[in-house]
Amino acid sequence: MVLRTSGTRIEVAPRQFPTNQGGLCQKGWTAADLLDHPDRLTTPLVRDRPHGPLRPAGWGEALDRIAAGIRATWQRYDRDAVAVFGGGGLTNEKAYALGKFARVALGTRHIDYNGRWCMSSAAAAGLRAFGIDRGLPFPVTDLAQAQTLLLVGANPAETMPPLMRHLAAMRERGGRLIVVDPRVTATARQADLHLQPLPGTDLAVANALLHVALVEGRLDRAYLAGRTTGFDEVRRTVAGYWPAEVERLSGVPVADLEVTARALATVERAVILTARGAEQHAKGVDTVTAFINLALALGLPGRPGSGYGCLTGQGNGQGGREHGQKADQLPGYRRIDDPAARSHVAGVWGVDPDSLPGPGVPAYQLLDSLGTDTGPKALLVFGSNPVVSAPRAARVESRLRDLDLLVVADFLRSETAELADVVLPVAQWAEEDGTMTNLEGRVLRRRALRPPPDGVRTDLEVLAGLADRLDSPVDFPTDPATVLTELRRASAGGPADYAGVTWERIESDTGVFWPCPDPTGPDTPRLFADSFPTPDGRARLRAVDHRPAAEPVCADYPLHFTTGRVLAQYQSGTQTRRVAALRRAAPTGFVELHPDLADRLGVAEGDPVRVLSRRGELQAPARISPTIRPDTVFAPFHWPGAARANSVTNDALDPVSGMPEFKICAVRVERVPPTTEGKPA
Repeated sequence: MVLRTSGTRIEVAPRQFPTNQGGLCQKGWTAADLLDHPDRLTTPLVRDRPHGPLRPAGWGEALDRIAAGIRATWQRYDRDAVAVFGGGGLTNEKAYALGKFARVALGTRHIDYNGRWCMSSAAAAGLRAFGIDRGLPFPVTDLAQAQTLLLVGANPAETMPPLMRHLAAMRERGGRLIVVDPRVTATARQADLHLQPLPGTDLAVANALLHVALVEGRLDRAYLAGRTTGFDEVRRTVAGYWPAEVERLSGVPVADLEVTARALATVERAVILTARGAEQHAKGVDTVTAFINLALALGLPGRPGSGYGCLTGQGNGQGGREHGQKADQLPGYRRIDDPAARSHVAGVWGVDPDSLPGPGVPAYQLLDSLGTDTGPKALLVFGSNPVVSAPRAARVESRLRDLDLLVVADFLRSETAELADVVLPVAQWAEEDGTMTNLEGRVLRRRALRPPPDGVRTDLEVLAGLADRLDSPVDFPTDPATVLTELRRASAGGPADYAGVTWERIESDTGVFWPCPDPTGPDTPRLFADSFPTPDGRARLRAVDHRPAAEPVCADYPLHFTTGRVLAQYQSGTQTRRVAALRRAAPTGFVELHPDLADRLGVAEGDPVRVLSRRGELQAPARISPTIRPDTVFAPFHWPGAARANSVTNDALDPVSGMPEFKICAVRVERVPPTTEGKPA
């Protein structure tokens, strides 16, 4: 998008760009409404006593209060007693600075971010198979060239509407769209074929598709022999995934499995895309691996108009995970336990490599340990609202309340900010320069249209102010261009190499695809054309078996519960719930039920219902729809309070990625009886 001023009003206008082709979603069109919103924070807030009210304060008082709290925590415990929690919406510069601040100014190993709940399973599977993690290893415009596109656990018609232009162009050229989703979503309604599996059975579906292609002799044997390893073990595993058995397990008919496998295997160009529906499981990494196995067995990666990719979930979902916010990561997608990586980055930062802490723990484990005997006692939150977005949210909220010090930097009073001891008002997206990296690995410019309001600072200024008060051994620049220059040096030679990425080149080339090691050399729009960035240049197939959900249904909790988004809201809703047009379009949460289930419960459209799991409950109006499976219940996760979907979700974790099992748990549903006044109890 582009911004323009009309008098004192800021307006949003679409921009003709390869990824969105001039399209914006409702959230984009209304984004400027938040810049001068009456709820906008413009002064720091502090709490004089536990559970007392937040009151306005000056910046000096607020930062001094934070620094004193951190020092007291260090003195009483150790450096790891202070933690940092970041966000996938931060610019590359802020994500980089936050990782540096945690490791150098705080000296803590405890940093992670909400992107752990977004693409971490796909990232881990991509690293395991290809040696690199980039959401799309090809330009998004390739999608329009595909002859078959398999979309697994994604609903871009509501979550990424501009992407649908590429899918529409594909279908106009005669291409075929196949969607795998337990619900008949807005995207599934546009598909040529919709597979509607039981939640949590996508891995079995993927293995069945590869089984069909194997049995029918449709694999690319030359590609497997010349460019991959590990297929023999995969072949033995998928041989047992007979379509009839997978139909009984998943509910997907044998005929649909066979049609899908042939649609992928009999065309020259095919693409397989996964998203959160397939990934947010305790077996998310293995599920993505199964679809990567299918793509590799068909010889898709590296060919124009073909391949495997993952759809991004946040504004900087790709860049936010490349430069140090993750618990095990240094800039450039380097591993923090790699001595060479530590030496390189420490040299850029001007510190001893031995002074850098080791790996921390993934996001949920970090939050679940807060305030405990062995966990951090202080937490700094930037760009996230875990009170609404975390799994088993009531437990996480309790952990936040147990902290000695909670600091939140935001521009609105989120549900997490309401618990904080100090709240810092920070700049919005139209008030600061920087870069973002989209799902293709294309680095883009963010340009400041205006300065922040009086009393508001940027996140970079916050980090610099705190680092100074904590006697950091190194400086923290506040100018985004200076930070990018340092980021380029720190990432140089790493998998996500930004050394050649400059603002000038971004503007002249409509973005720069990483890796780009040389400012005057080529960037990399397409990966894997000749080899994979693995030690032997080959992609790795890995045998994976289906396993049940971490929490099976039972007599007390007989239904499957799954979550997702709606078109007019975003993430925890802190921003979108304050935009009048979006609030009118989607004013409240809801619980989607199949008519048969509603009949059994005696529930009519709009009746309040309660969804209960072993962890908590949510209450919201019923939305009755024949498009959901009779054994499955759905709720969007954008609302707090009684309608908080993540009060119910499961905190079981993927052993590789640390991804929680957001997408399936066992629940029961109850009609909420009216009180004597006729209102819901």
